[in-house]
Amino acid sequence: MKAYRARLLRFDDASGQPLYDEDGLLVVGPDAHGQAVVRAAGAHAALIDRFPGVAVEDLRPRLITPGFVDLHIHYPQTDVIGAPAAGLLPWLENYTFPHESRFHEPAYARGVAEFFLDELARNGVTTALTFATSHPASVNAMFEAAQARGLRFITGKVLQDRHSPDGVRDHTEQSLIDTEALIRRWHGVDRLGYAITPRFAPTSTPAQLRGAGELAAKYPDVWIQSHVAENVDEIRWAAELFPDSASYLGVYGDFGLLRERAVYAHCIHLSAADRALMARTGTVAAVSPTSNQFLGSGFFDYAAADAAGMRYGLASDVGGGTSFSPFRTMLAAYVVGREGQTKPGLSLTPAQLWWQHTAGAARALGLEGVVGNLLPGCEADFVVLNPQATPLLARKTAQAHSLDELLFALIVLGDDRVVERTVIAGR
Repeated sequence: MKAYRARLLRFDDASGQPLYDEDGLLVVGPDAHGQAVVRAAGAHAALIDRFPGVAVEDLRPRLITPGFVDLHIHYPQTDVIGAPAAGLLPWLENYTFPHESRFHEPAYARGVAEFFLDELARNGVTTALTFATSHPASVNAMFEAAQARGLRFITGKVLQDRHSPDGVRDHTEQSLIDTEALIRRWHGVDRLGYAITPRFAPTSTPAQLRGAGELAAKYPDVWIQSHVAENVDEIRWAAELFPDSASYLGVYGDFGLLRERAVYAHCIHLSAADRALMARTGTVAAVSPTSNQFLGSGFFDYAAADAAGMRYGLASDVGGGTSFSPFRTMLAAYVVGREGQTKPGLSLTPAQLWWQHTAGAARALGLEGVVGNLLPGCEADFVVLNPQATPLLARKTAQAHSLDELLFALIVLGDDRVVERTVIAGR
């Protein structure tokens, strides 16, 4: 067992409100199964006498927070980040698909997977819901790398049997056989989870989507991930390909792909009926603000999502997204929330932004109480942040008189230099 003394942030499970101790104590130790979990978290003065003899590492004035949870990211697009394009579809055609075609090679896929996981750790991300490619080798490489690091991690083979170039297009029947084999091999092993992964409706035939829905029904505890309503051209294309569906989102519903543990990236151009459908089915949105700004896709409507009772969390969406850093994602989400020309504008508080990238994202994944928080019983994934990492940040945080002022300074001025330590499963 070990304890850490520092500023300490976690969140109330029911309300999502921040719980903060200026002088806090985090105690980590094994549970009955030997898994490293949070044994206690709270004020140092209130807890220290309960743990006599436990070694305490004094990290003041640093801040300990839950590890960040990235709700949507593409590991094969690590080397696509920063590629110039006129929009989503040209970006896919000119950069993403050519690069992803290389992932049939296990050694290549493993090299990118290792770099990708290093980058997540460097930025304080301890759990991610991640796209692989259409090649089973890409999934095996990522799961092997994540397993070796003891990560709570979710990924899946991309399904795309049409409107895709040679090298990434798969075959309908074989793609579903491969998906089920990967579920059986990896889902629930250690801290790993599988996600059934249609790239997006236009790149899958009805037969492939139907098969994906059948697998989702057969394996109800796996995840589902895809994209929806990212930009107007994509929506128009989906309507042409699926004329009998009520909406782009409705396509997924028609094939049994809307339910708990189903996560759809973007969700920008949704109708009120779509948002009600997401809320009713327990389907969640992965808000991807840096990607949406980079590709000119639009702005996620927080007010409409809240009014509908939709669940959501934050995502980097690398490589359409422009940074692995949760600080960059939270800052972009603040800007998106403030935008009031195309939708109602609002000001998300710093604690709300932080919740969306930790406990809120974990709740969206159905992992509430497992990751994304530092309440007793949660798995011991956390980050140690240095509010004095840069001269400007040190100057600004020295003037912080509240938790919101401290967190907002980190959101606006922070980057990977702030992340002093990333702890996975207590290590």
